[in-house]
Amino acid sequence: MQKQTQRGPRPSSVARVDGIDYLDLGEHLGYALRRAQVAAFDAFHRATAGAGITPPRFTALVILQANPGISQSRLGEVLGTARSGAMLLADWLEGRGYAERRHRADDARAWGLYLTARGQHEIDRLRRRVRASDRRFAARISLRQRRQLFALLERLSR
Repeated sequence: MQKQTQRGPRPSSVARVDGIDYLDLGEHLGYALRRAQVAAFDAFHRATAGAGITPPRFTALVILQANPGISQSRLGEVLGTARSGAMLLADWLEGRGYAERRHRADDARAWGLYLTARGQHEIDRLRRRVRASDRRFAARISLRQRRQLFALLERLSR
């Protein structure tokens, strides 16, 4: 029997367990958001199985794709991580051949992060898989409800 190495939540980690009294947990916004997040992360992990990609790594690849030459510190700011965390992430991306550090065109003294051809191919592939997974996951609610949910989540995030 092969050992499971894929990290991430188990599908049952968001299920309600029969016979358990949850009192008012269902009325706590944080609890409801966390259950939805775990379910969404589970779908993400299934969509990216075997790629070694975590949500922060995926986000970093998308940001690099849209912002070639972004500085490591700016990437850390976008991800909400410390400079050391951004450096480790940039090292990981570079070590996998997904990104490279190069002098920025607008400032030869500064370094920027750029996707490599391999990184471009990988993020294109992963975005298709994650987008398809998101469509399946979001199909539980109507388009109108999804738009409303995104708007509400944006308001809560400010």
